[in-house]
Amino acid sequence: MNPEEINAIRIHFDDNMIIIMNLCLAFVMFGVALNLKLEDFRSIAKHPSKILIGLSSQLLLLPLLTIIFIYFLNLPYSMSLGMVLVACCPGGNISNYATFLSRGNTALSITLTSLVTLFAAFITPLSFFFWGQWIPVDDTSTPLDIQLSFSKMFIIVLQLILVPLIVGMLLSRFFPQWVDRIKKPISQFSLIIFIGFIIGALYGNFDLILDYVYLVFWIVVLHNGTALFSGYLFSKSWGLNNRDARAIALETGVQNAGLGLVLVFNFFEGLGGMILIVAWWGIWDMVSSFLLALFWRYKTQPTATVLRRE
Repeated sequence: MNPEEINAIRIHFDDNMIIIMNLCLAFVMFGVALNLKLEDFRSIAKHPSKILIGLSSQLLLLPLLTIIFIYFLNLPYSMSLGMVLVACCPGGNISNYATFLSRGNTALSITLTSLVTLFAAFITPLSFFFWGQWIPVDDTSTPLDIQLSFSKMFIIVLQLILVPLIVGMLLSRFFPQWVDRIKKPISQFSLIIFIGFIIGALYGNFDLILDYVYLVFWIVVLHNGTALFSGYLFSKSWGLNNRDARAIALETGVQNAGLGLVLVFNFFEGLGGMILIVAWWGIWDMVSSFLLALFWRYKTQPTATVLRRE
C-alpha cells in the first residue's frame, strides 16, 4: 500500500451535486424525526446507567479503539481520517431494527440513537476535531493541506441534522394524525433517494473506486467487528443483561455513514481514502448488523423477550 498514492486519490463531485446531496441527507433526517416522540426519551430517567454505558461505548470507547486500530495497522493518513470520521458520526437507524430482530432491548436502542442524533450537531464536530489530533503522522504520510473549520462543520451539521429533526418532531407533536399518514412513505422515499443519489454519484468514479476498494475491504470488516464486539463486552463488564448488551453493541457498530459521506464531500474535497472507508462502512455495517442480529435471534428462545419488560 503506497500511502502517498492513497492520500492523493480524489473522488470528483461538483458543487451542485454537493448541494443536492446535502438536501437529500436533510430530508432523510426529517423522515427519521417523524418517527421520534418526546416519549422516546423518558427511559433516560428510568435507566440512566444504561444510557450512560451506551453513550460511553459509542462516543468514547469506539473512537479510542479506532485510534489504537490505526496505530496498529499503520494506515495512510486519508484512510485514518475516514475511520475516525465514521467513529465520530451518530448511530444509524438500522441499529433499531437490528436490535428488534436480535430480541435485544429495542427501547434502549431507540433512545440511544435518538439522543446521539439529536446532539450530533455538537458531538460530531467536537469529537472529530478531538480524536483527529491523535492520528499518527510520519514521513510517508503527512497531513493533508485541507483547512478545517470547527464552526463551519458545526453549522452544516446543525443545518443537516438538528433543524430537520426539530421540524419533524414538532410536526409529529402537533399534527400526529397527518404525520401518521405520511411518515412511512416519506421515510421509505427519503432513504431510497439518498442511497440512489450516493450510488449515482459514486458511479461516475466507479473505475477508480473499484481499483482501490480491496485496500479497505478487510480494514472496515475488522474495524466494524471490533466496534460490535467491544460494545457487547463493555456492556457485559458493567453487569448489563444480554438484551441491553445486544442493543449497545449494535449502537456502537452501526454508524451514520451517510453523514460521513456528506462531510467528506463538503470539507475534504472528495478525499479518496476517506470515501473508500466511509462508503464501504455504510454498506458493510448493514450486512454485519443483520447477520449478528439473526445469529442472536437464533440463539434466543422466543419466550425470552416477554419475561421482562423494560
